[in-house]
Amino acid sequence: MTARSFLAPAGRVSIGTTPLVMGIVNASPNSFSDGGQVRALADQVARAQELVAAGADLIDVGGQSGVTNEDEIAVRLEIDRVLPLVGALADLGIMVSVDTYRPEVARASVDAGAAIINDVSGLLYPEVAEICAAARAGLVIMHTRALPKTRVDDPDLYGDDVTGDVVRFLSERMAVAAEHGLSPEYVILDPGPDFTKTPAQTVRVLRDLDQVEALGRPVLLALSRKDFVGAITQRRPRARLAGTLAAIAALAGRPGQILRVHDVAEVRDLLSVLAVMRGDVELDRDLLLAEHLRREPPGPAGAGVAA
Repeated sequence: MTARSFLAPAGRVSIGTTPLVMGIVNASPNSFSDGGQVRALADQVARAQELVAAGADLIDVGGQSGVTNEDEIAVRLEIDRVLPLVGALADLGIMVSVDTYRPEVARASVDAGAAIINDVSGLLYPEVAEICAAARAGLVIMHTRALPKTRVDDPDLYGDDVTGDVVRFLSERMAVAAEHGLSPEYVILDPGPDFTKTPAQTVRVLRDLDQVEALGRPVLLALSRKDFVGAITQRRPRARLAGTLAAIAALAGRPGQILRVHDVAEVRDLLSVLAVMRGDVELDRDLLLAEHLRREPPGPAGAGVAA
């Protein structure tokens, strides 16, 4: 299933049976997970192309870091960071999502060719829904109970029903989006792992994901390198691949998922093996491993690999 069949026309989204993979390209210099490794526009475009070649169905572009308890950057700066990359990727035929909650950035992004606005504020500015409706762009609505760039870690915030709060919030914000002209078929829901949630609260919501899915919209799962994985494994962001894959494996394969990830090739491998092991895909009885893939090429002296 291609991104276009799942998200066509424009940003309208339907619940498919095969998860989509959303690769991440940051256009900000202080991302929590990559530290702004890719800064020049040509390098950002090349990185996006690498992710698409590795199996990404669409690319999520962000111009403002999600690092909390820092001041927001100027709207003009966010636009200047995002627009050249959005335009370049759209010209290449790559489906683009833009991680922003600001109406000015959303409008400029869809005008430049973005198909989805990924709003991590929980639709703080309902005008964003109007912009998506006018452009026939998709809208991700994420659960959060704080203003953007604000960190909240309160074990008592939701009492014993964090999942109920997530479901009620997303349902309410979908209704707000509809009041501002955006049809539900253009909405994607995000339970907001880590956002105003402790690791235990995040895990509770993910275990109860069927309650979010019951709202009837595709679900974005932004699990890659997240704090809850780091809390479980006690590892820094770039060392959380194994933990990220474990979290995805526990949830992947359900209808209507979009997996937002940094490590596209590894997630694609995970999905391929899961599909076979679950019986969703049958291997050809004549399939054999190619000879050149049976072992690693010779390495430096003393760098042997156990059989």
